[in-house]
Amino acid sequence: MNSAFRRRASIPMAATDPHNLFAADSSDRLRRLAQQLRLYKPPPSPPSSSDDESDGVSAAAAIGGGGNRSIPGMGVPESAATTITRSKVTRFRPKRAAVLICLYEGESGEFRVILTKRSSNLSTHSGEVSLPGGKAEEGDVDDAATATREAKEEIGLDPSIVTVVSVLEPFLSKHLLRVVPVIGLLPNKQAFQPVANVAEVDAIFDAPLEMFLKDENHRSEEREWMGMHYVVHYFDYETEDKKFLIWGLTAGILIRAASVVYQRPPAFPEQNPIFKIPGNITGENLLP
Repeated sequence: MNSAFRRRASIPMAATDPHNLFAADSSDRLRRLAQQLRLYKPPPSPPSSSDDESDGVSAAAAIGGGGNRSIPGMGVPESAATTITRSKVTRFRPKRAAVLICLYEGESGEFRVILTKRSSNLSTHSGEVSLPGGKAEEGDVDDAATATREAKEEIGLDPSIVTVVSVLEPFLSKHLLRVVPVIGLLPNKQAFQPVANVAEVDAIFDAPLEMFLKDENHRSEEREWMGMHYVVHYFDYETEDKKFLIWGLTAGILIRAASVVYQRPPAFPEQNPIFKIPGNITGENLLP
């Protein structure tokens, strides 16, 4: 196992107590970020398609229920969207998953995010850069529980040293998996000792979050899925003489997270369209 992550840390804390987020040695900047992210509300979504459009609809229930919301990143709307047919109403319901956007303050005061390079032996997304996370299991009480459990399994990150402060709007992966990004803060710098699960992870590393707002080392390409166009983003990143390509869903999630944290849009067009889910969509309709 090859790890490029520089060993830093966090301290145990009661994530359920919003008034006691961090110990005295945590930075003011992290404290302010925690307060900012706890107040974050996903942006309102555009109205859904009218019922007389039988070829599909545009969005699904938001986190926590109620309303309609499109999915950023890959650009496909969240499932659970109602599809109208002549004879009945059906619902496309993808499996749920969550990823952990674990942020901490670097040596220069910048916010950094923990990433992994997936094992080359995995059947899907092998060798790709990703955020720690995975599919929800029956015992998970919410998306935060899924994300932190998976992070512990994949990279040895103890949930007790991470404070979950926000949940972003869901994304739809290329395999039509509903992925919820969970933002957690790691306030101290020595508690996290990375231990990669070699069956799933080849490397653990970190990157500056702000890079996902900059045009440096960024490129994009337009793709088409079922007659609809969307943009895929790519970022080249090098650390400790190791090169990583961060792209697709992971790049889209990190662009959104950086926009929320730094409260500004990226320097390049994000181009998140609103898709309509065709009535005959299945789990076999993969995004290219």
